[in-house]
Parts: sequence; structure tokens; C-alpha cells
Amino acid sequence: MKIDNIKTYIVMCCVLAGSLFSACNKFLDTRPEDFVTPENYFNTDADLDRALNGVYNRLIDTYGRMYSRGLYSFLSISDEFFYKNVSVNNLRVLDFDAGQLDVGKLWEVAYQGIDRANLLLENVNKPKMDEAKRNAIKGQALFLRAYFYFVLADNYGGVPLKLSSTTSPTASNLPRASVAEVYAAIVADMKAAEPLVNDISTYTNNERVTTTVVQAMLARVYLTMAGEPLKDVSKYADALTYADKVINSGKHSLNPSYSNIFINHSKDVNEPQECLWEIGMYGNQQGTAQIAGGVGIENGLECPDDNIGYSGGAVHPTARLFNLFEAADQRRDWAIAPYKYVVTAGVVSKSFYTAAQVYDRTAGKWRREYETQVPKNRLYNSTNFPVIRYADVLLMKAEAENAVSGPVAAAYNAINQVRRRGYGKALNAADPAVDLPAGLASTDFLQRLQDERARELCFEGMRKHDLIRWGLYVSKMQSLATEVNNTAPAAWKYAGSAGKNTTARNVLFPVPNTEITINRLITQNPGW
Repeated sequence: MKIDNIKTYIVMCCVLAGSLFSACNKFLDTRPEDFVTPENYFNTDADLDRALNGVYNRLIDTYGRMYSRGLYSFLSISDEFFYKNVSVNNLRVLDFDAGQLDVGKLWEVAYQGIDRANLLLENVNKPKMDEAKRNAIKGQALFLRAYFYFVLADNYGGVPLKLSSTTSPTASNLPRASVAEVYAAIVADMKAAEPLVNDISTYTNNERVTTTVVQAMLARVYLTMAGEPLKDVSKYADALTYADKVINSGKHSLNPSYSNIFINHSKDVNEPQECLWEIGMYGNQQGTAQIAGGVGIENGLECPDDNIGYSGGAVHPTARLFNLFEAADQRRDWAIAPYKYVVTAGVVSKSFYTAAQVYDRTAGKWRREYETQVPKNRLYNSTNFPVIRYADVLLMKAEAENAVSGPVAAAYNAINQVRRRGYGKALNAADPAVDLPAGLASTDFLQRLQDERARELCFEGMRKHDLIRWGLYVSKMQSLATEVNNTAPAAWKYAGSAGKNTTARNVLFPVPNTEITINRLITQNPGW
């Protein structure tokens, strides 16, 4: 997707072999003269813009970690999907150790983003420039630093807190901060960013961090703090405050059509009413702009034809996810593909699954047939990934409201808007056929809310995060293994492999062996 010059060329180079990030970052065309230092850089607002683009860049990652692929697929294994033809010795079935490459690279890429943000923040006051623009750059850098730490804490627990740029190899050797300390730093940065960043109306797209993005992500952070492992239930009130800020801003609304959200992504159409923040992909990994992704390829419906848009259909839904949907829920047959493409006598056509072929289906939210870029690449495309949608904000509102005051009218209203859209109903008109029944106890409302999040946000990298903060990840994965073994057709028994391998240690990734080897002050997560 076209973006505000976030072709994300990073322009600073930290010439050292730090333990927390790879040694050197530079222009993608690798010309020696592109190496720069803070002393001769950060002299203009354009320099700051380019440096900020380099911080955003780490959210994509050329090699598939972060949001180009991993954070909504193989790094987010849960009970909602499994990988076709993978049953042993693989991260995708949670059979790996602390030397696993992708787990190590996720750590590395996140700390690269943090170090780039630190360097920018240390030099943001250097050039003479418009102060409003400076503040917007500073606010985005603060938020992004916090967000990288959120990704780290979510996946590894307490991690080293590094809030200044690396100046020597030994400066990177830091002990782990506690989970509470990491979250305190995340909140501090995000709250500092809130008054600095621009309103979303400033931009022509939703790929920049704006006021409502910060507020929505603070709601998500506070909900996480209210759950496992911190269990600080006072944070539900904070989550409610920030969800309400987004809702009351009037800047966002639900797209009346669930499928159009994802069709717009595939067509490279920005739609900032529903999607507050998207990770902007660009091109198809051809030429010099190496910032494409795999949305709709890694998690796409099966298609052998390059013109329509190739996908091997690797990601398959579990029957557990499929059965959460009622037949009238329009989200089911959009999120879970009802067909695949086949070639018969040289002719490509759709082949629809039967009612018995639940495990044969694939993820279907992003369909390459809607992509407009040609020619299409088998492995990469420009489809953006939505980090936070307005539907998520409404569901967070409902969850936090229920935790603070019980299932009051405001909680019902928030969740019912999402449900009505799912069934193709008018968003703001009560509909007994699809609205939650009145009079639910708080625990029952929470259960309905948990199922609603599973339906609405499936394949968007949220299910694992939600199950962990609810304290349900291990039990849900282990029960999935039993469920698959007892009910799945013989050919699909391996769909429960990840569940069979899940133990308490899988709530967190291991600290990578590379970090343990170099940083003598760090400790390993339990069980690894």
C-alpha cells in the first residue's frame, strides 16, 4: 500500500555488536557512503522523518517476523488455527527450543526498533523546525518504543529495559526488568505520546500513529495489565477510560460490511473509520522497496493460480473456531474460506467445501483475488495488516465495563454493535435475534465476550494474547488436543499437535540462546 514515504529506509548506523540488536542498520541499497552518525545527521526535519521511518520499518521485517507474517501466524499459535502438514519438530506445533531462529529474530527485531527509537528521541531537538511537527515525530517515536516493549513483554515476560541508544557493547548487557516495570515504562511512553501525536485527520492514511491509536493501544495495554500475569484489576477502569476516549472522539465507526474491511486491505484502500492503525506494506518485494508482507498468502485461501493470487492455504481453522459461529453469522464464511481454487483440465475454478469438510477449510479473511497490483508475487504482496480495529475497541469497552460495573447497558451496546454487523443487521437498532440476552451475570457476559472476540478477531493475531491474559491458554490448548483426537477425521488428527505439546512454559517464549550466551546478566524463562 502507498504510504507517507514510509518506504522505511533507516539512515543511522550503530557500529557495534550489541547483544540486544543486530550490529548495523543502513540504507537498503547498501552503499558505503550511506553510513552516518548522530554527529553529522539529525540536522533537518527531513532527517528526523527518515529516522522515524526507520523505526516503523521494524514492524515489518523483511524476513517475516513481526507483522509481515509472524505475529498473526506462526508466532501466534492458539486454538483457532493449525498448520497443514505440520505435526512434529516445528514452532508451528510448539515443538522447539530456545535456539529457534524465529523466536530469536522476533527479540532481535523488536530491540532494533527500540534502539532506533532511542537514537531518534535523543536527537529529536537537534534541528530547527516547526515545533508541532517535532512533537508529532517525538510522540510517534515514544509510542513505537513502547509498542515494541509491549510485543516483547507479551511474548517473553520481563525483558531488559533499554531507554537510551547503544554506545558500547557492554551497555547492552542488562538484567531483566520485572513485568510490572516493563509495563510501567510502556504506559509512561504511551501517555507521553498521547498529546504529541497528530489527529488521524492529519493524514490521508491510517499507517501513522495518531491520537486515537495511542488511546486504543493504552486500552489494550491496561486490559493486559488487569489480567495475567500482573492481575492488577484496578487497570480495568483505565482500560475503560481509554476505550471511551476513542469512542467519544467521533473519529471512528464500524464499516457496515465485515467483508469490506478485508477487501479494502487487499485492494490497497485505506479506510480509517474502522481500522485505526495498519502496518503499511509496499510493493511485492521486487526492486529496491523491500517492505512487502504476506497477508493473504501465509493465511490465505488455497489457490494454485498466480493470476488470481497464489496461496498454499497453510493456515486452517480448528473445528472449535468454526463451531463458535452460527450459520447466520456472515463472518464465518468470510473469515473461514468456504471454497478453494482448483485447476481442472487447465481451467481454474472455485471448489466449495462440504459441511463435513471443516478441517479442510482455510483462513479466508484476505483474498488475493481482490488484489489490484500486477503481476502478483507468489510470496509477497502489499496488503496492510490491521493492528487495531474499532470493533476491538468496542469489545474492549464491553469487557472493561463489565469488569468495572457489571453487564450494564453500555457494555451490551458495545458488544451488540459488533454482533449486529456480523449478522448483517443495522448497527444501532436493537435486534433480539442477534443481541445478547438481557440479564446475564457478569461471568456469563464475560464468556460471551470471550467468544465474540474469537469470532470477530480470528486470524488477526489476538487469540493467543487474549487467552494468556485471561489465564486460559494452557487449558484451552490442552483441551483442544483432546477435542481434535476425539472428533476430527483421521486425516486431520494432527491438527491437535500444538495442543499436545503445550505446557505451562508455552505461555512465554524462551529468551533466545543468542541473548543468553552474550548477556551474562539475563536469565531464562521457566521450563526452557
